Amino acid sequence: MGDKPLRDVIAPGLDVLFVGINPSLLSAARGHHFARPGNRFWPALHLGGLTPRRLTPDEDAELPRYGLGITNVVDRPTRTAAELTPEELLAGGEALAALVERYRPRAVAILGVTAWRAAFRRPKAVLGLQPERVGGAVTWVLPNPSGLNAHHQLPDLARLYAQVRPSGG
Repeated sequence: MGDKPLRDVIAPGLDVLFVGINPSLLSAARGHHFARPGNRFWPALHLGGLTPRRLTPDEDAELPRYGLGITNVVDRPTRTAAELTPEELLAGGEALAALVERYRPRAVAILGVTAWRAAFRRPKAVLGLQPERVGGAVTWVLPNPSGLNAHHQLPDLARLYAQVRPSGG
């Protein structure tokens, strides 16, 4: 298996584990999640009230202090997620379920409905709270924060990401 090109940012009992599809080449090179300048993950977390200020990708290791974590469905970095095979996505879904069972976050947020459909054999799934659970955790599917995803603007992302934190958390 070898080492992951991008380490998981995770701790036991987090409020939300965010799950990217797979690392970009830039993120893998820099060793930090969502490192592309146009990526809206970090501003969406802040605008959604999940972090007290806008963190930078270099600060991704700080997320657990706010009850948050990040991993990916597939570890292999690519230029675009479209380069991933169905087998990689299915294997990644199984690995994710095992990771969630081990660390027990209260909620899992998959960032990309296409990846969710492929990795968990849910071809008709839509965004939002899912009827299924991953590794026992409440599971959400949210829009991918990539700047390439023009369907959702930053205020939408912030509002949707904010819904995932369990109330009272």
